[in-house]
Amino acid sequence: MGRRREKGGRVDGLEVKLPSFFRCPISLEVMRSPVSLCTGVTYDRDSIQRWLDSGHRTCPATRLPLPSPVHLVPNLTLRRLIHLWSSPHLLPPPPPSSSPDDLLLDLRSSSSDPLPLLDRLSAFFSSPATDDSEKDRLASSVHFAPALVSRVVDDNAGLEALRAAVRVLALVLGMESRRELAIAALIADLDGSVSALLKVLKSRDGAEEYRIDAATVLESILSSPSCDSERRILIVEKADLFPELVRLIDPPDTMDPAAADAGLRCLLAAAKGRHARAGMARAGAVPALARALTAAELPATTAERALKAMEAAARSTEGRAAVCEAAEVCVGAVMERVLKVGREGREAAVAVLWAACVAAEDRRAREAVAVARGGAAKILVVMQGGCSPAAARMARELLRVFKVDAESCSVGYDTKTTHIMPY
Repeated sequence: MGRRREKGGRVDGLEVKLPSFFRCPISLEVMRSPVSLCTGVTYDRDSIQRWLDSGHRTCPATRLPLPSPVHLVPNLTLRRLIHLWSSPHLLPPPPPSSSPDDLLLDLRSSSSDPLPLLDRLSAFFSSPATDDSEKDRLASSVHFAPALVSRVVDDNAGLEALRAAVRVLALVLGMESRRELAIAALIADLDGSVSALLKVLKSRDGAEEYRIDAATVLESILSSPSCDSERRILIVEKADLFPELVRLIDPPDTMDPAAADAGLRCLLAAAKGRHARAGMARAGAVPALARALTAAELPATTAERALKAMEAAARSTEGRAAVCEAAEVCVGAVMERVLKVGREGREAAVAVLWAACVAAEDRRAREAVAVARGGAAKILVVMQGGCSPAAARMARELLRVFKVDAESCSVGYDTKTTHIMPY
C-alpha cells in the first residue's frame, strides 16, 4: 500500500487499484461511455469514434476488419460497474459542462487567450454526453455564429487558436438544422474567412485533423445555396485553394483516407464552371487523382468521388490534356476501379475515358484503353448495367476503341465525326 497518487483511486490515503478492464484500450483512461464492437472489445465512445472518423475500419486491439456501417453497442453493465466503483471518494468527478448561456457570454467577451474557451466549445459540441437540445440552443443563437467567425478572421489570433475555432465551426456545420446560420456568418466576411481556412490548410506540422476541418468548412460554404457564382469565383480564384486540396488528396507521404475524402468533397464542390475545372487541372489534380485511385487503402466511396473529380477536370481542355499526358497511369487507375464503385462512379469512369479517347481523339489514350486487361468487358458491363443514356452513348463509342484488326493488330476507331460532349 503506497502513498503515491496514480491513475487509480484512494480511500483515506490508501491507494486503490484500478481494474484494468475499466480502462479504454486506446486512451488508457477510465471509460466514461463504454461501447463494444462486434469483435467483443470495449472502448470509450470518444476514443473509438475518433479512430473511426480518421478512416480506420479495423478493431484497434484485434486488428480484425469491421463491417460497414460500424455499430457501437453501449456496454451498460460495464458502465454501471465503473459508476459504482467511481464514488466521490475514489475518482474526481468530470468537470461540469458549461451551459450554453455561459459559453455564449464568454465567446462574445474579449479574451487575451481564446484557446481554453474554444477547447470548451469543441468539447461541448463533440461530447455525446451533451444533450442535443443544448447544442441546438447554443448554435441557434443569433449571436453565436458571428462571434465564432470573428475568432476565425482575427488576424491577431495564433495558428493554434485559429485551428481550434475552425474545429468548432466544423462541428457546428455538422448540425444540419443550424449550418446555414454559420455559413451566413462566414459569407459575411468571405475573403477573411477563406483566407483563414487556407492558412489552416497550408499547415505543415502534421496536424491533419485540422486540415480536414478546414476542407470541411470550405466544402460547406461552396455547397451552400447562399454561395452564388460571384462568391464562388472569389473562392476558386484563391491561388492556394486547388494546390492545397490536391496535397490533401495526394500527400507526399502516406495517404490518410479521411483527409483524402475531405479534400475530394471540397474539390467536387469547387469544380463547377470551366474556370474552376481548368484551375484543378493546372494544379495537378488529374495525376494526383490517378495516384489516389491506385491506393489500396482508399475506400470505394472515396474512390467514387475521385472518379467524379477526374470527370469534372476532363470537361476542360486542360483536364483532357492532363489525362492524355499521363494516359497509361490514368487509364490504368480508372480501369482498375471502374467496377468497384457505385453507378455514379462507373459513369464518371466512362466519361473520363470517352473524353480522352473520343473527344480529344488522343492516340496515347486509345492505345492505353485498347490494351487494358478486360477493358472491353468492363465497359460493356457498365453499358448494360442500367446507366444513363449519356453514359450508354459514351460506352458504345468507347467499345469501338477496343476493336482491333485481327491481322494488323492496330488500334481501330478512326473517324471524322465531330463529337459533342454529351453532358
